[in-house]
Amino acid sequence: MKIALVGLGEVGRIYADALRAAGLDLRTCQARASLKAAADAAAAASDADADADADDTLGPWLADRDWILTCVTGSHTLEITRRCLALARPGATLCDLSTASPDTKRESARLAAAASLRYVDVAIMGAVSLAGARTPLLAAGDGAAELARWMSQAGARVQVIEGGRPGDAVALKLLRSAFTKGLEALSVELLVAAERQGLRAQLFEQLRDIDQTPLQDFLEMLVRTHVVHAGRRAHEVHEAAAELARHGPASVVLPGVERRFQQTAAARAESPPPQAAPDMAQALAWLLSRR
Repeated sequence: MKIALVGLGEVGRIYADALRAAGLDLRTCQARASLKAAADAAAAASDADADADADDTLGPWLADRDWILTCVTGSHTLEITRRCLALARPGATLCDLSTASPDTKRESARLAAAASLRYVDVAIMGAVSLAGARTPLLAAGDGAAELARWMSQAGARVQVIEGGRPGDAVALKLLRSAFTKGLEALSVELLVAAERQGLRAQLFEQLRDIDQTPLQDFLEMLVRTHVVHAGRRAHEVHEAAAELARHGPASVVLPGVERRFQQTAAARAESPPPQAAPDMAQALAWLLSRR
């Protein structure tokens, strides 16, 4: 099995080192000729220091590789994909570790299929600067299970989305990020306000019931009841935002939350869900119908 790794930024260097340490047949490429000039000059200098044996550009040598890992920025994904597909042999597998959008990865997969290559969407689900090659990876697409098997030799932990399509892995990464970053922003505002009132410990005590509820159960409860009680909750959010403003910087999170509740309340006034107490599937179906 012969592997190519394209792109030698932080991610590429980490996986290149791990794959070589595992004794795998690896050839790396800086691919700087595929990237636009001004940004490349600085990248090329750091790349040269990182891997003196790397090829300067993609070339006919790529046709000798069975697996191609691309570790470039999301804005360069399609450009690098097209160059790789023009040089790779039919039957090879392209594994995209970029942060490109789900739609971009789906387009890359379409191009790969047209060139008779397999395509695997790989999402990096943590900070490689902390966990290195052991950072959890999420993979979707034809060849994902094979990728997981041989990457494990280098210490990589790849979770395969069974039946997943290209774009699914990075979509889940972005959904998870929306959840964690939104929670982070709200937590900053809450804890600043609680600290100024000397209520931080008591706040955690009042959140204990949430802490003891399985996350999936809690989130589904929020969505199920949201479609029923959005109007009342919009008023509560408004009052909560006013209270936060009295004890810290004005909230930048809660005005958006209030608008979300107001929009649901307005949609409910126009055409309420047919069920008085919808289950999760019914609540989501109604919300999707109101887009």
